Amino acid sequence: MTKEETVKRIGIIGVGEIGRAIVTGLCDGDDGSPEVFLSPRGARTAAELSARYEGVEVCADNQEVVDRSEVVIIAVRRQDRHGALTGLRVNADRTVVNVMAGVADAELRRTLATAAPLVRAIPLPAVRERYSVTVTYPANPLVDALFERLGGVLPVADEAAFNVFSALTGTLTTHYSYLATLTSWAAGQGIAHGDADRYIRGLFQGVGRTLDNGTRSLHQLAADHETPGGNNERIRTTWFGPAASEALHRALDGLLADLRQPGAEDLLTP
Repeated sequence: MTKEETVKRIGIIGVGEIGRAIVTGLCDGDDGSPEVFLSPRGARTAAELSARYEGVEVCADNQEVVDRSEVVIIAVRRQDRHGALTGLRVNADRTVVNVMAGVADAELRRTLATAAPLVRAIPLPAVRERYSVTVTYPANPLVDALFERLGGVLPVADEAAFNVFSALTGTLTTHYSYLATLTSWAAGQGIAHGDADRYIRGLFQGVGRTLDNGTRSLHQLAADHETPGGNNERIRTTWFGPAASEALHRALDGLLADLRQPGAEDLLTP
């Protein structure tokens, strides 16, 4: 982040999991931290972060967050957005970052009635370790430099592309549920649940580290971890064969279609 692009004052309205992760990623480390102003929403988390980090302050209300910040990150739950945002005065010299899933910038602009630049972003919890690429739209030097610091940024050309990446994030809890199912199966075979849980976590943390090597495609990684006729090939071909792959494509197609609909933010479940 260059001197010209450094954001010195960041506000966050809605201090849940993503808000906490952003604050942690910004404030951990020795490379200098911006001032961070938190809304009173999520009071316990906001107070904890304020006590942990110098320069993090809980504001009296959301308007104070906006007034004291250069960049304002909107991270409230979609169903809470009207109560949190209606009536806020956002001057045109602010930059607003919309991280609410399924809420298009056009809808947010109507709610805020502002001419300020609006940027959509998909930060993931791993930004707390500065280990996650954040998709943004449209490209914005201030916002993109901010997320570059938090693990990397991927600006996309249009909202259609942004919606594709948004749909991909809908697979995250499925992955956790898959791991939980493996743990439950092992426990059903007589393995202590704690032992199964520890082993599954270690197994897939190791798999995750192989993704750092971008010289091999995902298909190549799969092939490199299989022996013809071996255990991995057996599970892949019997459980995640063409039919399962097609079902996943259909599920993603349906989610993407909903994301593309006007007013989709009111159709999707939280």
